[in-house]
Amino acid sequence: MATKPPAGDPVQDAPQVAPPQHAAAGLPAIKHTLRIAQAQMGLARTARTLLKVNQKNGFDCPGCAWPEGDSRHTAEFCENGAKAVAEEATLRRVTPAFFAAHPLAELADRSGYWLGQQGRITHPMYLPEGADRYEPVTWERAFEIIAEELNALGSPDEALFYTSGRTSNEAAFLFQLFAREFGTNNLPDCSNMCHESSGSALTETIGIGKGSVSLEDLHQADLIIVAGQNPGTNHPRMLSALEKAKTSGAKIISVNPLPEAGTERFKNPQTPIGMLKGTALTDLFLQIRIGGDQALFRLLNKLVIEASESGSAAGSGAVDMDFVREHTHGYEDLRTAAAAADWDETLTATGLTRPEIERALAMILASQRTIVCWAMGLTQHKHAVATIREVVNLLLLRGNIGRPGAGVCPVRGHSNVQGDRTMGIFERPAPAFLDALDREFGITSPRHHGYDVVRSIEALRDGKARVLFAMGGNFVGATPDTEVTEAAIRRADLTVHVSTKLNRSHAVTGRRALILPTLGRTDKDVQASGRQFVTVEDSMGMVHASRGNLTPASPHLLSEPAIVARMARAVLGDASATPWEEFERDYAAIRDRIARVVPGFEDFNARAARPEGFRLPHAPRDERRFPTATGKANFTAAPVEYPKVPEGRLLLQTLRSHDQYNTTIYGLDDRYRGITGGRRVVMVNPEDAAELGLADGSYTDLVSEWKDGVERRAPGFRVVHYPTARGCAAAYYPETNVLVPLDSTADTSNTPASKSVVVRFEPA
Repeated sequence: MATKPPAGDPVQDAPQVAPPQHAAAGLPAIKHTLRIAQAQMGLARTARTLLKVNQKNGFDCPGCAWPEGDSRHTAEFCENGAKAVAEEATLRRVTPAFFAAHPLAELADRSGYWLGQQGRITHPMYLPEGADRYEPVTWERAFEIIAEELNALGSPDEALFYTSGRTSNEAAFLFQLFAREFGTNNLPDCSNMCHESSGSALTETIGIGKGSVSLEDLHQADLIIVAGQNPGTNHPRMLSALEKAKTSGAKIISVNPLPEAGTERFKNPQTPIGMLKGTALTDLFLQIRIGGDQALFRLLNKLVIEASESGSAAGSGAVDMDFVREHTHGYEDLRTAAAAADWDETLTATGLTRPEIERALAMILASQRTIVCWAMGLTQHKHAVATIREVVNLLLLRGNIGRPGAGVCPVRGHSNVQGDRTMGIFERPAPAFLDALDREFGITSPRHHGYDVVRSIEALRDGKARVLFAMGGNFVGATPDTEVTEAAIRRADLTVHVSTKLNRSHAVTGRRALILPTLGRTDKDVQASGRQFVTVEDSMGMVHASRGNLTPASPHLLSEPAIVARMARAVLGDASATPWEEFERDYAAIRDRIARVVPGFEDFNARAARPEGFRLPHAPRDERRFPTATGKANFTAAPVEYPKVPEGRLLLQTLRSHDQYNTTIYGLDDRYRGITGGRRVVMVNPEDAAELGLADGSYTDLVSEWKDGVERRAPGFRVVHYPTARGCAAAYYPETNVLVPLDSTADTSNTPASKSVVVRFEPA
């Protein structure tokens, strides 16, 4: 049997610190995986469940969106994927008796780790106005409450419909359909906080806001640049792809402020030799200062152009002029802007040396097939969109989009965050999508833009939004400016969370609150027409089925499609001609409608039945066709920006520990970084620490500085001397989300700038 959850909150402010590791995975990963899985699920359930993860007849991992190849290992999961599965398939239960024993005020004082460890929620729960704890409620009454609040609003735009990235395609399509039939485009989602900057940059430059590479492209690349990403913790199965690329002769450049064990050496747990010896992955580590990436890529672009124009044999073909002439627009503007790139300024912005950059240039010029991968280290800055545009510039110069083994690779987080956007979860939908939706369902969708996450919080704060309905996720834990966000949510009339487990959002509520427990990826989903499956889209545009195999945690759970369908019937009533009952009864009916609305999903049901799934079309990759305003791929030439930090301050980036996925905390260790038993730590370069008087093991308050003059403080962090880039610091979120100002966001995408927070240190 599984062990019981912790009775009291573990101490999180006295961690043990050892030197960071220099290799990822291997035997320790296997041991840690089995220990956590057994603690949550027991031995028999562990075997039955893990052997179905990411298999063609199994379920999609509820963790990251990394794709699977056609040929799959029996153990097609990573350590953190196994943790995600164990958390969902746990035998621990949160029953009405739990809520009766734990008032709301007590839950609000608990850590996110403690809340998550309590287990699966078994019944719909209701917090009446003025009550001090949740009480059980019937599903019928829950939907009546939602209908009461939504139909009492002065405008549909006073409602917010948030979506987490693990929601299936079928549920996401119904959710956005309901919101638009109700009358709003207020569909904020977790993309707004992570890869919105990628989508904004890619849509402008290549015409589609998704990556252009496949898993096979990674295996064929000559050079892979991994920028602002930590695959060893955040996307561990990516390490297998990098290993395969290395064995085929690829070179790898890692660009990151912190050295990360996963990109140093990978000990593949799927092979005996891999576990013992491992593979060194990184050929060149560029330890860049936080936010210096745009300056680096701009200088590299200048050097590529100069090499091409030098007339030397070494520079011959450095710019693929045939590709540039035929497929691109704006080359001369980039050429002019790049010519102004300055070595001294770039070295200041990046903290790199001239020989390091020259070595990177040589590797780029030697590669005919280059892929650039990135994640939050590039997307969560004020100048994030301009940075990603500069990455695209480099690939366009070399003709490395629409070529096998080459292209852009934004590595998404949650397992269906990309699919949710494809299904229409977007506050700024394309008119063509709304036109197709209206034709199919005979509705009139609103055309004005809705609120993204940051603007949703502002709307709650300012009284312009009254209801928050969250389809999964942990809205409170994931969002910036914690005190502002929590105060804003408490102004709502109703907060609703569709959830499998407890998190901080259930303890920070509106005047009334509902918790609606739902099936997870691991659960069997049986509806009136029989057993159902759902579909997801991975980070590289492959769509495939997901089928849970476990008996649901409680007979009182509903699936996400069923919750949306029943809510729609309660709210819209007889005025809706949409066949919500049919959609709940048989998800194939939903897929038939998706096929008629969303391009690329034609014959959806038949293609989803294929064990390997199917690939969505991607014009730049498939045809070298770029559906932009110019009809070509666009070079861009934004001014170079990088953070300027006052003396006596450091630039802080928020990040995950290894025992964490987004806001879900699996444990209190960060094994690869040598930190165990705690999370309130701040990692500081020893030279910076000496200048600031921060002794290793001392405790400090982190205070962020922003132009609004408001003091934002995260108290009681243990100082860890760590080999970060000079002038930079790092600490875990959500504990440091309190330091991120709500209006500190990326230009164009409005993504919170969580990777560039200016902080000072005060004695704890």
